[in-house]
Amino acid sequence: MKMHSVLSYKEASEKLTLKQKVGQLFMPAVFINDTEEEVQQIENLIRTQAIGSICFFHSRASAATNFEGKKKVVHNEHSYNRLKQLISRYQKAAEFPLLIAIDAEWGLAMRIENTNQYPYAITLGAIHENSELIFEVGKQIAMDCKEAGIHWNLAPVVDINDNPKNPVIGYRSFGDDKNKVLSKAKAYLSGMESVGVLNSIKHFPGHGDTATDSHLGLPVITKSKKKLQENELYPFSKLIKHGVDAVMVGHLAVPALDDSENPSTTSSKIITDVLRTALEFDGVIISDALNMYAVSKKFPQKGTLESAAFIAGMDVMCFSEYVEEGIQQIINSATKERIEASFKRTWKLKEQAFADAGQEHSISSPLALNKVLAQHSLTELYGNAPIVEQIKKSNFLNLSVDNQKENLFSAAIEKQNGQCHHQLELNSIHEIRNLTADHKNIVLALFPPFVKPKNLFGLQPEILGFINEMVAQKNVLIYLFGNPYVLDILELNPSANVVVAYQDFSEFQTEAYHHFTNQIEAKGKLPVKLQNYHEKI
Repeated sequence: MKMHSVLSYKEASEKLTLKQKVGQLFMPAVFINDTEEEVQQIENLIRTQAIGSICFFHSRASAATNFEGKKKVVHNEHSYNRLKQLISRYQKAAEFPLLIAIDAEWGLAMRIENTNQYPYAITLGAIHENSELIFEVGKQIAMDCKEAGIHWNLAPVVDINDNPKNPVIGYRSFGDDKNKVLSKAKAYLSGMESVGVLNSIKHFPGHGDTATDSHLGLPVITKSKKKLQENELYPFSKLIKHGVDAVMVGHLAVPALDDSENPSTTSSKIITDVLRTALEFDGVIISDALNMYAVSKKFPQKGTLESAAFIAGMDVMCFSEYVEEGIQQIINSATKERIEASFKRTWKLKEQAFADAGQEHSISSPLALNKVLAQHSLTELYGNAPIVEQIKKSNFLNLSVDNQKENLFSAAIEKQNGQCHHQLELNSIHEIRNLTADHKNIVLALFPPFVKPKNLFGLQPEILGFINEMVAQKNVLIYLFGNPYVLDILELNPSANVVVAYQDFSEFQTEAYHHFTNQIEAKGKLPVKLQNYHEKI
């Protein structure tokens, strides 16, 4: 993709008007599946307001904008080509080259279908002492971004997820150990940096220990300042010293840092006093999406949220819904010096991105990498290891709870081992109960429909009840292709045996089968603590 050249900061500072400089601080959302009318509206916004950056999302019905899930997501098989077309159009509309951003924590597939997908952070968290693999993930994602024309990956998440009920972070975190989160994040960042793609660690000051989704409401972190410094703030502090391009501020109420009940997004005590001054971060500070209800509902007047965030110390207003009003309010309320300081930081980031834009990097398939990641993340949670081999050698019941993905694991067992595959569904519980009467041993492949904990990960209570019944009465070996926190809703007895495969990718299913047939060993370590299950020592 042809890249634009960008003025030096000195040239830009002299050329741009004050209004244009403020426009450079705005990052409105743009959508792959927008209509032509909506695309033209964005082009006009870019053209008339001197927008500095845009952030791509899938559609106006996707989770990032459709919090209650009332709109139906329309899938687009040609999303990737559409992404590149829109980037080209929006760049042409811009007088000054745009920074193109996206959330690609586990690859472009987080927003763009039919693109390379890599494992979630929780899966990478299970990889034990192998920073090279995490580096490679960061590098591959960055190369995919660069190939598409994206300069800025708003990743990684460095929140320490120590709340199993966290509805929005969970699987997006490397785990609940601050040192492991730090080391994984550092390796991921180094991989991105090797390609020249910008990063943003998030969600400052730490979104891990909350049971509230900030898309819907304002989470409150009630820890003391000492505990925050020891835990939540730890990876941010260390990574800032290591060097990062940007820090994203989440929508959180943190009384120990600001007792005014201000969300961190609009808190000068958190943004300026803690992040900018105490932690000595001199890079770009970017907001989490300003459309999220945690803050948007508190500022009903158009432009006041953007202005409040800027006054608090924010540099870039991500997902601003009221760009024109926000620009005017900032001009009315901020000093020229303050505007210039944010403009300088963001323009320097733009210079950096476009300086790296011409470098070529070869892109490899994610399949080979995902295979190795699967091998190194597979985690054995055996309560009674000797029983496992007995189960494998017996005439066990080959059972699964499936999601929409093809179940290659159970199919391989049927084909290679001869045990007929049966699916556990609401309408098959009676039939499966009869089958279990003739089997002492069961191999259960569990594919939760959801990766988030809402509504029991999408598993019906009747299905869970039947699984609990089997676990209590039979020798059951579970292969879990999903979030390990699923195990907290299973009433497992101490002797239960589980293998966590984390992802339902074909590569992970294949390697899980290779583990089942003793062709490979499980090398992973559980990245989070579970309520009623412990990893073998």
